[in-house]
Amino acid sequence: MATFKELLQASFKSNDTEEWLDVHFNRPIGLVFALLWNKLGIHPNVITVLSIFLGIGAGWMFYYTDLTHNIIGVLLLVLADFCDSTDGQMARLTGKKTLVGRVLDGASGDVWFIAIYVALCLRMQGQLIPGTDIRWGIGIWCLAALAGILSHSPQSMIADYYRQIHLFFLKGKDGSELDNYTQQQAIYESTPKSKLFAKLFYKSYAGYCRKQETRTPKFQQFFAMWKETVDRVGKETMEPIRQQFLDGSRPLMAYANILTFNTRAIVLYITCLLNCPWVYMVFEITVLNILYIYMHKRHETLCKQQITAITKL
Repeated sequence: MATFKELLQASFKSNDTEEWLDVHFNRPIGLVFALLWNKLGIHPNVITVLSIFLGIGAGWMFYYTDLTHNIIGVLLLVLADFCDSTDGQMARLTGKKTLVGRVLDGASGDVWFIAIYVALCLRMQGQLIPGTDIRWGIGIWCLAALAGILSHSPQSMIADYYRQIHLFFLKGKDGSELDNYTQQQAIYESTPKSKLFAKLFYKSYAGYCRKQETRTPKFQQFFAMWKETVDRVGKETMEPIRQQFLDGSRPLMAYANILTFNTRAIVLYITCLLNCPWVYMVFEITVLNILYIYMHKRHETLCKQQITAITKL
């Protein structure tokens, strides 16, 4: 029988793509719950649904300005994250992967933050803008749109894409969820109209993949060349290029991790507890966007270098 440490390691996507906080805090606690819930016969999808309700509850608590409600909000969002960690660990350890699970897992974090952004806007729209006698009003909704739709969403989308790319080159196709638009669009078109839920998912997911691909032109060029060259000369010949890509991609995983959940959640917690959540939105728009632009530029440059390396073969 595998030890807890062995099960924990098996539940990781990879050491390269796991954050320190997840490795030492979220994942171990998540695994304890995963083992318990699996023993009780609870499906990962149920845990994902629970995380959605916990995330919405956190948003509701962040609407209030008093310390008690905000502490409860922090605790609820921490629990939601534990559940999100748990369902993924359970799915990887037990093989209980379903289409519904993919939909729920992809949507859960979005639902949390939609609820949180709406709550924060309702909380602040009647408050004064610091240093002025003007109330936030519609301005806070505009700030939230810049932070959530134009910053948070693309940051998370590309950060997740880069992690899946890294996992593909590290562990192969089976160790990654690196999908593409053409593949998902074909699945959508081949899905019978009677399966409306599946059809809607694949259409939405195909669009998501297309956005990822549109934002990463040099990677698309490199990846197409990589696949064609592997078929032509074999994996052994391409091994040095694979290692070079991983060596360049590995440092970027730190930025990808910052742009996913833990860092922005910590800033959210602090600013809500200090009753200045507008600072969280400004942090999204400024600091995280700077990191996003830097990470994106370095990744595209890395891919350009690998294209040059392949052409020399």
